[in-house]
Amino acid sequence: MKVFVTGTRGIPDIQGGVETHCEQLYPPMKVQQDIDITVIRRSAYVTPANNIGIYKDIRVKNLYSPKSKSFEAIVHSFLAVLYAAIKRPDILHIHAVGPNLVTPLAQLLGLRVVMTHHGPDYERKKWGRLAKTFLKLGEWAGVKFASKVIVISNGIGKGIDQKYGRKDYILIPNGVPKAVKDNGVDYISSLGLEPQGYIFALGRFVPEKGFDYLIKAWKQSSASKDFKLVIAGDADHETDYSLKLKELAKKEGVILTGFIKGSPLYQLYTHAKLFVIPSFYEGLPIALLEAMSYDLNILASDIEPNLEVKLPSTTYFKTGSIEDLSTRINEKLADSTASCSYDMSRYNWDSIAKETYFVYKKVLE
Repeated sequence: MKVFVTGTRGIPDIQGGVETHCEQLYPPMKVQQDIDITVIRRSAYVTPANNIGIYKDIRVKNLYSPKSKSFEAIVHSFLAVLYAAIKRPDILHIHAVGPNLVTPLAQLLGLRVVMTHHGPDYERKKWGRLAKTFLKLGEWAGVKFASKVIVISNGIGKGIDQKYGRKDYILIPNGVPKAVKDNGVDYISSLGLEPQGYIFALGRFVPEKGFDYLIKAWKQSSASKDFKLVIAGDADHETDYSLKLKELAKKEGVILTGFIKGSPLYQLYTHAKLFVIPSFYEGLPIALLEAMSYDLNILASDIEPNLEVKLPSTTYFKTGSIEDLSTRINEKLADSTASCSYDMSRYNWDSIAKETYFVYKKVLE
C-alpha cells in the first residue's frame, strides 16, 4: 500500500500542530509491513538541519511552496495532487481544511483521498474575509468528496454532521508520546530559571493562542513576584500581532525561547510549576496533551476542545478573561500540595497509527 501525505508543512522538526501530528503518526504505522509512506514537504520549510530524504523509515519529498501565509498551502497542495497523479499512490491523505480544497481535483484524477479535519481553521483570528471563505470551501470540498473523513475531536465531528450531513466520520484523536522527563537543568539555568520557579506556555505566535492576555494576567497576578513566565514558540510569518507580542513580552520580563525541540523542551516541561493554555481556538491541542503526559498542574481556557479532554473543573478558566486567569494562577500556585496524574491511554500514538492504517484498508476495500 503506497500512501502520500500532504496538507502539512512537513517533517521533521517543523513548528505546528498538524506537523507534530504527522511526525508522530506515521513512523509507528511502519510496523505494518505492507505500507510505504511519503510525506510531501513544503520547500519553504526545508532547512539544512531537516533536509533529509528519509525520516524514521518515512520518505520525505520536497515540493515547491511560496513562503506566503495566504498562498503556500493551496499552491503546494495543488502541486502535490499533480505529483500524486503521476506517481499513483493507493491513498492520498490530506490534512487540514485549507489544503482539502484540492480534493475534488484529486478525485477527478482518480486518486483515493482520506481527509483529516484538524479543526475549522476559518475561526482563527489571523485570517481575513477572503481567506476564511477559501478555508470554508476547503472544508466543504474535503468533507463532501473525500472517501473517508477523520476528525480529531467529537466537536469537529458534530460540526461536519450539522453543516454537511456527513455522519460516517471516524474519530481518531491527536496523540502524545510518553514524556521524556529530563532532570538536567543546564538549559533552564541558561534562561535564568530554577526548577518549579516558572509558568510555562507553548505555541505559535498567532492571536488565537491568547498569549497577549496570558502575559497581562500573569503580570497582574501576585504570583508574578515569585514565578517567571516562559513562552516557547514563534511566528511562522512575522505579523503586527507577533511583533507586538514580542514587544509586550520584553516590556513585562517574559522569557521567550523561540521554537525549541528535544532536550530544551523536555527540561521546560519537566521542571515547570504550572502549564497554561489560553487559546481561543484549537482542534485538539497537542501542547495540552504533552503537559498532561508530564503530570503538570494545568490551567486551560474553557473552549470546547479543551473541555473535551475532561480535566478537573478547577483546570478551566473563562476564555479571554485577564481577571479570571489572573485569579486562577494565584489559586493554583498557592496550593503547594498540588500533584497531578492523567489517564493517557486514549492518546497513544501506536494505537492511533493502527486505527488510521485500518481507515486506509477500508478505503481500498
